[in-house]
Amino acid sequence: MVGKTENFSELNRKNMEAAMRLAQLSIENSQRVMALQSELARDLFQQGVENAKAQTTAKDPQEVLRLRNVYAQETAQKMMQAAQKVAEIGNDARTEFSHMLTEQLASGSQEMIDAFQGFFKTMPGQNANVMEVMQQAVATAKGAFEQMSQASTAAFGNMTNMAQKSAGHKK
Repeated sequence: MVGKTENFSELNRKNMEAAMRLAQLSIENSQRVMALQSELARDLFQQGVENAKAQTTAKDPQEVLRLRNVYAQETAQKMMQAAQKVAEIGNDARTEFSHMLTEQLASGSQEMIDAFQGFFKTMPGQNANVMEVMQQAVATAKGAFEQMSQASTAAFGNMTNMAQKSAGHKK
């Protein structure tokens, strides 16, 4: 029974390590997005100050209107670039999360099956089909995750491409 407890403890330890890596990834990506937002706010503020100064020295209303249009276009372009960077950060995070989860499923599923096999062997009145059903369930879950991962990769890729094309048209 001690060996089975050790198997479950090791499985728990690996799951905890994976959860900690995921939390660290989430923190790092949140920091990247916050830094990007801070940089954008600083740039937009500076650009707004410069635009306001330029408008005060404008000689006629057409020049003021032209300066406002230029400011609006530059602001929109910076916002699109920031949105594209946030999408890239999200896409990178999703890709890394998918990789981590696939890795965890690949290594952990066999360990889980081994641990449950050991556990079920010690139970009285064991059912031979229990392990087969569990292995099928793990394989089904793994297949479903892979399909979701592929679909989300395609969706995020399309979003990134659309943002890039949109930013390209604004220039």
